[in-house]
Amino acid sequence: MSGHSKWATIKHKKAATDKARGKRFAKLLRQVEVAAREGGGDPEANPTLRTMFQKARDNSIPMDTIDRAIKRGTGELEGVTYEEVTYEGYAPGGVAVMVEVLTDNRNRAGADIRNVFTKNGGSMAEPGAVAWQFDRKGTIVVPRSVDEEELMLAVLDAGAEDIVDDGDSWRVTTPPTELHAVRTALEGAGIGVESSDLTMVPQTTIPLDTAEGAKRVLRLIDALDEHDDVQAVHANFDIPDTILETVEAAP
Repeated sequence: MSGHSKWATIKHKKAATDKARGKRFAKLLRQVEVAAREGGGDPEANPTLRTMFQKARDNSIPMDTIDRAIKRGTGELEGVTYEEVTYEGYAPGGVAVMVEVLTDNRNRAGADIRNVFTKNGGSMAEPGAVAWQFDRKGTIVVPRSVDEEELMLAVLDAGAEDIVDDGDSWRVTTPPTELHAVRTALEGAGIGVESSDLTMVPQTTIPLDTAEGAKRVLRLIDALDEHDDVQAVHANFDIPDTILETVEAAP
């Protein structure tokens, strides 16, 4: 999982261009809108909206823009109705992949996702074929400069399950229901949070021990992530640091 997490961090840093940031903003606002539609527009009474609201703020989306997304979700402003769909499949090497989608056209989205899998050496799978290999978790990324003991004292009593060293950051894992409480405990202890989110964590991982194998998997992951309807891509690969450095340095 560490290799996957580090790749996600690298991608996030590379997405600092205006075009990439604009696409990310659009995806985050869609998540806010759907959360408000399904659970109401009050973040305090809607845990999913609270998480998506915080995620949008972590990405520096202006408050008024988030408020408009919430109002579209609650029907106070006119907006498009999005449907949540999860697609499952396999990347090259048997890597399990889950793709979370918000779309206003399920048939188009399904055809598009299948096409991306096929073009990049993967294959779609039946619902449930790979989902059992993942657990829904909350994850919080904390700067590596934070002392490990200080971090443990702040989060374990608040409901955290694990703390992992991801090299240049700490990754705190929580049950989905405890994500907000653990983040609040961190902030209350004066510990900065880089990001927090709900994600799918693989129970086991498949090591990608060659640069070529890693490139093939990441090519598919990146292609899926580029689709406008795709909100998140989860996979159970792990890339050793030496291989990840080679892939990152490749043109």
